[in-house]
Amino acid sequence: MREQPDELLVGLVSVSDRASAGVYSDLGLPGLRDWLSRAMRSPWRAFERLVADEGGAIEGALLELVDDCGCDLVLTTGGTGPARRDVTPEATLAVATRQMPGFGEQMRRISLEFVPTAILSRQVGVLRETPGHSALILNLPGQPKAIAQTLEGLRDAQGKIVVAGIFAAVPYCIELIGGPYVQTHPEVVVAHRPKSAQRRPDG
Repeated sequence: MREQPDELLVGLVSVSDRASAGVYSDLGLPGLRDWLSRAMRSPWRAFERLVADEGGAIEGALLELVDDCGCDLVLTTGGTGPARRDVTPEATLAVATRQMPGFGEQMRRISLEFVPTAILSRQVGVLRETPGHSALILNLPGQPKAIAQTLEGLRDAQGKIVVAGIFAAVPYCIELIGGPYVQTHPEVVVAHRPKSAQRRPDG
């Protein structure tokens, strides 16, 4: 339950066999948390899960975060490549009611600025809709630097955005599916909305 009307409830899921087994420290959850701390102007609260590369474990975490915790947004990191253990996209699609293909397309567009192997990424964006509640679920890269680039986009030497990050579209998407009005710090990422959907500065 929200503690205030505009609070964004965010589920953070890091998918890693070795990190979940304690072989090494997880970097995904801190990377997601740190970026949100920089970007979010609205109040937000995170629910975090660290799971192995197992379809059932990933599906269970997503269902718990959306259906039980009431998250408006769920961000996953890891498990989106072509290796046999990379099953995050399949688990995400298994709990989805509708796909949002533009998110995956833009994530690969951003990554291709750096490495040609970005075409191997199978990241997806979906909606999970239940009676009375909807959530946006997005698969992100596994490294903190790539997470930040994917969410906020790429800038030129003067700081101008040259490739839009996917988070620019997230606040309006959440609003359209019945979630809170999310505001960001524009120096990190500008939340894009049509003028008719924008609040007054004091609103």
